[in-house]
Amino acid sequence: MEQFDLAEKTKLVIKDNVLAVICDNPLKTVSSAIFNGGSRQVKAVLNIGVPEGYSDLSLHLDPLQLITQSAAKLNITKDYLAMVTAAKIKNYTLVTKKDGDFCVSVAATAGCSHGESSGEDIKVEEITGTINIIVFIDGNPTESCMVAALITATEAKSAALRDFDMRSRYSGDSATGSITDSVTVATTGRGTEIVLGGPASKLGQLVGHCARKAVTQALLKQEPVWANRSVLDRLRERHLPVEKLAAEVSKIEGLTVTAEQLREILAQNPWAGAVLLAAAKMDDDYKKNLLPTDYKNWKTITKCFATPTKDCEQLADCDGVDLPPFLKETLIAIVKRRFSR
Repeated sequence: MEQFDLAEKTKLVIKDNVLAVICDNPLKTVSSAIFNGGSRQVKAVLNIGVPEGYSDLSLHLDPLQLITQSAAKLNITKDYLAMVTAAKIKNYTLVTKKDGDFCVSVAATAGCSHGESSGEDIKVEEITGTINIIVFIDGNPTESCMVAALITATEAKSAALRDFDMRSRYSGDSATGSITDSVTVATTGRGTEIVLGGPASKLGQLVGHCARKAVTQALLKQEPVWANRSVLDRLRERHLPVEKLAAEVSKIEGLTVTAEQLREILAQNPWAGAVLLAAAKMDDDYKKNLLPTDYKNWKTITKCFATPTKDCEQLADCDGVDLPPFLKETLIAIVKRRFSR
């Protein structure tokens, strides 16, 4: 068991599959937790990891069984709220920062194998991952300030995912979270009243800093892959696997390429990979109609993106190739250049 002091009479405890903020006195909380969420007073805030082999069906038919059994490991039977995660509790991160009369500590666990982009169509087949955040404030924020701090922590989480260029598994768009994320803000209520908790406030800056750093570090502990992805990994996350890229380019007469050949081309030519990824980022803006207004003829510019020559406007149209425009023209140019040698 691990244990850390967060404030007077308040500690962070980690045991087996349970991470808990425990206080001798009631904590004011605002939470989206599955168990006792909402606006409450509790003496413990729990983040419970789902044990290996524990089925999704068992969890969703009776989440209370797992919660009560896990809480009992810390002799907690009442006055608590609980979040649940498929991420490993041992991969938690704690970040603390103090400013004047108050201190903020953020404990996070994070997995994002089910990244999503809020507002899209989502059909859930299984649940893994989850980003859970506990924001502990040793201070006296008002209830509305606590709600603002919860929003700030959520923004910080989304910013951390943007830093990784994490994508939704459902659409390939930039991910804003995972499908089962939860945030709890808990406070001791000590000291001078704090009214503002938004990103520009003194409290909000601490919350944002700690939450963003905690989520980043927890993600890398849980899923180190996010720090070590190839160009093809990044394109696959956009729903553009190498097999599709090769198949679409091969629709052009005289330009047949296999997935393995395309992997080899990119492995031997770092420039090609860099330009492909840059093209994919331009296609993000193209999809959302956010291309800069400096230029009017973006169709021509897509053709010149990878081959900026005077003759690029005369390149043949490839309307039958079902790929985003910047990536399409760039990939075709890369493959043509490779086969012309």
